[in-house]
Amino acid sequence: MNSSPDNAAILRASGLTKFFDGFCAVDHIHFAMPQGICFGFLGPNGAGKTTTLKMIYGALIPTEGDIQAFGRDIRLHRKAVKRRLGVVQQKDILELSLSAWDNLDIHGRHFGMGKKEICDEGEHLLTLMELSDRALEPVFHFSGGMKRRLSIVKALLNKPDLLLLDEPTTGLDPQSRHKMWDFIGDLKKQGVTIFLTTHYMEEAQMLCEDLVILDRGRIIEKGSPGALIQKHQSKNLEEVFLHLTGRELRDE
Repeated sequence: MNSSPDNAAILRASGLTKFFDGFCAVDHIHFAMPQGICFGFLGPNGAGKTTTLKMIYGALIPTEGDIQAFGRDIRLHRKAVKRRLGVVQQKDILELSLSAWDNLDIHGRHFGMGKKEICDEGEHLLTLMELSDRALEPVFHFSGGMKRRLSIVKALLNKPDLLLLDEPTTGLDPQSRHKMWDFIGDLKKQGVTIFLTTHYMEEAQMLCEDLVILDRGRIIEKGSPGALIQKHQSKNLEEVFLHLTGRELRDE
């Protein structure tokens, strides 16, 4: 991973806003994300999490406001910024008829990586995600959890400075979800900087050092999970999240 000055914001948004046909999906939000942490966006479906993520990696252009990654305006330097990002979208973008290795080879060559570099980095990541023994099988044989793990391997192949994970455990069974949390924890230990969206409070509390709570396109709280729990106390905080998610916090 490339290095940045300590305490510098790797990602910064100011007044970030997105309208769709008069509907405000993201409403003048501000945040700064330091390097070397897992930074979480927590909120229900429709809160604006994915829209924000898409503006970060350039799939959507902001209606108003500024967003910078690595000190660069994303709108002016979209290609340069995208080369330093790894993105895992809600829907896995994989060639199901090809093997895991073939998926990695295609992705690596897109980033100008040589065969040896793809093999070395791919082998390391597949081992980390416990997929090395299935790497030559067609991806359509994989379970949902395996596809998510392969998507993360693919996103990390070019050694990005920032990994974007959009609700990485949604749709997984409880065992696969907890296993994914372990894998993401291992990535954090290796120094990977992660921007995570989720609607699970337990997931945010377990993985994130810093957290933004988003509802109806607006930021309603910021802080570490521990600080937010301390601020609102356990009972009140549960009531907030039950209102946002419409489910029990531990309804796995």
